[in-house]
Amino acid sequence: MKRILIIEDDPSIAELQRDYLEISGYETKIAFSGDEGLKEGLSGKFDLILLDLMLPGIDGFEVCRNLRRQLEIPILMVTAKKEEIDKIRGLGLGADDYIVKPFSPSELVARVGAHLARYERLTALGGKTERDAVSIGDLKILPASRRVYVGNKEVFLANKEFELLLFLASNPDIVFSKDTLLDRIWGVDCLGDTSTVTVHINRIRDKIEEDSSTPRYIETVWGAGYRFKI
Repeated sequence: MKRILIIEDDPSIAELQRDYLEISGYETKIAFSGDEGLKEGLSGKFDLILLDLMLPGIDGFEVCRNLRRQLEIPILMVTAKKEEIDKIRGLGLGADDYIVKPFSPSELVARVGAHLARYERLTALGGKTERDAVSIGDLKILPASRRVYVGNKEVFLANKEFELLLFLASNPDIVFSKDTLLDRIWGVDCLGDTSTVTVHINRIRDKIEEDSSTPRYIETVWGAGYRFKI
């Protein structure tokens, strides 16, 4: 049974999430503060984390930052704020998706299921060998171990950053629209919007490019999308 950690300070919302997830066959645990949620999340006992932004103690952004340093499991941020800056900031810290309050419980369960299924498919890549490595210039991507090197230096990417980079690098010189990338990497259009793709591209560039303002690898094709250059 998959285990879900709910980090939410509002008991009514946390219990609603818990009830619908448990009806759908998941085991859940609720943490009512950022400090408690961070401690529980780092225990390694969970398969996915639902993380509220506005929490007592450590806020959701800082919890996400600390969790992502050690965990690869899906993190879904839950927010009552609709301002784009909150969504972008959360995604930039390594969250896999966000959902805005008030939300439909059935939508929440669907997103949880989609992210768990996608993560299982990724971890199933363990059957690959590093002979499947993608090497372009100084950049080397190792799908089996999910590691990325620029020259001799390893760079650390969050789940979706790695998936997006691997997908683009495996399909060089093809222009993909933001909508297509959203569908290929996040699975269904309703799991986010095109700003999600933009944020992740910028984060990847910051990590793999010598100068992210003049990228060598991931090229913006204005009005069309992105292309991996070789």
